[in-house]
Amino acid sequence: MAINVDAVYKTVLLVLNKEQRGYITPDEFNKTATQVQLDIFESYFEDINQQLRVPQSDYDYSSRQTAVDDKIAAFKEKGLCTYSLGKFILPTVTSSGVNVIYNTTPIPTSYFEFYKLGTVVYSKAGTFPVRLQRLQRSEFFEINKSDLTAPSENFPVYLYEGQSNTNINYLTVSPDSITSNVTADFIRKPKNVVWSYTTGSFGQYVYNSSNSINFELHPSEQVEVITRILLYSGVILKDPQIIQVASSEIQQNEINKKS
Repeated sequence: MAINVDAVYKTVLLVLNKEQRGYITPDEFNKTATQVQLDIFESYFEDINQQLRVPQSDYDYSSRQTAVDDKIAAFKEKGLCTYSLGKFILPTVTSSGVNVIYNTTPIPTSYFEFYKLGTVVYSKAGTFPVRLQRLQRSEFFEINKSDLTAPSENFPVYLYEGQSNTNINYLTVSPDSITSNVTADFIRKPKNVVWSYTTGSFGQYVYNSSNSINFELHPSEQVEVITRILLYSGVILKDPQIIQVASSEIQQNEINKKS
C-alpha cells in the first residue's frame, strides 16, 4: 500500500493554480513531501501511546490502537545481529535481504534507514525463542552482583548503546555465553519521496514513474498529506491565506483523531 506521488503533486498544483496562488517546483515539492511524510510517520508513536490510555472499541475495524499499528506495520523489519568483540551489532541486512544504515546521509534509495529498536530475541537450539529484557546502564551492571538476579540464557538481558562517531549501534548481552542467534525487530524510516521528471519539448516537467518514489504512508493519510504540503507551500509562496486554511484543516483533523 502506498500513496501515489504523482496524484498528490497534481492535486497540490491544482489547488494552488486554481486560485492563481503560484507554483512549487518538483525540487520544492520533493523536499516538502519528504518532511510531511516524516512528520506524519513520527506522530504515529505518540498517537499509539495516547490510544493505549483510553478504552478501545470492540467492533471490527474500529479500534484506533489497531488502526495506528496498521499504519506502522509497513515499516516493521527484523534482522540478525552480528557478534563481534563481545557485542552484538544491530542488523545491517533485513531478513528480506535489504541493507540497513544508521545515522548516515545521504541515504541510498536501495537501503532502509534504522529508526527505532523493538524486540530483541535469543533463539537457542532446541528451546523456544527468549525475549531479552532491556536495561539501563546502572541496572545492567548491578544485576550481575547477586546470584538471585544474575541473567541466564533463559532470562537474558541487554544494554543498548551506540557510537555516533562511527554510526555503530550495538547491544551488550548478558550472560556472556550468548554469542549467536540474536535477532532484533526494529522500525525503519520511510524512504524520501521523489517526484521524478524529464523535460518535455516545451521545457515542461513530464512525470517519470520509473525513477519516482511514492509516499510509503497508509492510503488513508492521503488527505492529510495534501493538506500539510499545502501548508508548507503557503510558507514557500508567502501566502498567509493558504497557511491559515491548511492550518485550520490540520487542527480539525487532529481534534477528530483524539476526540
